[in-house]
Amino acid sequence: FREKAVPPERRGGYKDFWLASDVLEFTSHSYDGHMFDANMNKRVFPEGRYRVDAQTDWVLDCLKEFSTKTPFFLFVSYIEPHHQNDNRHYEGPHGSKEKFGNFVPPGDLPKGQGNWETEYPDYLGCINSLDQNLGRIRRAVSSLGLADNTLIIYTSDHGSHFKTRNSEYKRSCHDGCIRIPMIACGPGFKGGKVVSELASLIDIPPTILAEAGIKPPSTMKGSPLQEIVCGTPKDWPQEVFLQISESQCGRAIRTKRWTYSVRAPGKKQNDPDSDVYVEDFLYDNEADPHQQNNLVKSAEHAAVREQMKHILLRKMSETGEKTPKIVPVL
Repeated sequence: FREKAVPPERRGGYKDFWLASDVLEFTSHSYDGHMFDANMNKRVFPEGRYRVDAQTDWVLDCLKEFSTKTPFFLFVSYIEPHHQNDNRHYEGPHGSKEKFGNFVPPGDLPKGQGNWETEYPDYLGCINSLDQNLGRIRRAVSSLGLADNTLIIYTSDHGSHFKTRNSEYKRSCHDGCIRIPMIACGPGFKGGKVVSELASLIDIPPTILAEAGIKPPSTMKGSPLQEIVCGTPKDWPQEVFLQISESQCGRAIRTKRWTYSVRAPGKKQNDPDSDVYVEDFLYDNEADPHQQNNLVKSAEHAAVREQMKHILLRKMSETGEKTPKIVPVL
């Protein structure tokens, strides 16, 4: 349904308000394009209107419609900041290159590697636009008298390493790819607190249900983030489990100190799993926060790799995967 509207039976239960494309990078650019409404009519971005601004305009229309209805759930999916378009560039608002050209690069982006030196200003322009438009949404929620009982969660699905780790921007075990922003405000999340416990996107659904007073079903993975915000976590996980696909068939774990990743040799990008994996990366995130020194062949860290291997195998088993063999890299 990339060039036509998603039919009602494929909308995942959303019935009240619908405005979407499948998928947005194939129906739009930063300043042109379209989506489809609930009646399957094409909705074209206003001329000269940046995509994030146009989407937010429609979000505010939705909020006005739902301001007298309670409860409601609104999911907003921006594509920015994202590289995936036929222009093959990050597309910030006009003027991003000039406004953000004097940026200070993160330490995990080595000079001369990847394409961050040319792409980062527009990347920052995308993020700045998201921040500004989130502000518009928060002001609208407040003006409608909904701020005290509306939970807003702002996050992403992945980061970008700007082709410094592989031939694309994502699908790796590195923090530039997997360590994403997550900000929550509203009931249960007030006071300006920063929490350093490890969390994952699978924790967000039970978090939303918990705040709504709904018990998550037993089939739902993850834990409510309220447990770590309140400072009283019970058996909170000490690692995050990663399944890496499309660029490879890989698995990884991120603990507070270590990142450990394995790759399936000879597997194609869409193979779901493997009987054998080979150790690929090991990083000491305390001594090497920018992950520049791969310790996967270090004899001094053999015991660490063995410990991480057993944790990874346990996490794979917990998710229902078969137990594979993990072997050292040659």
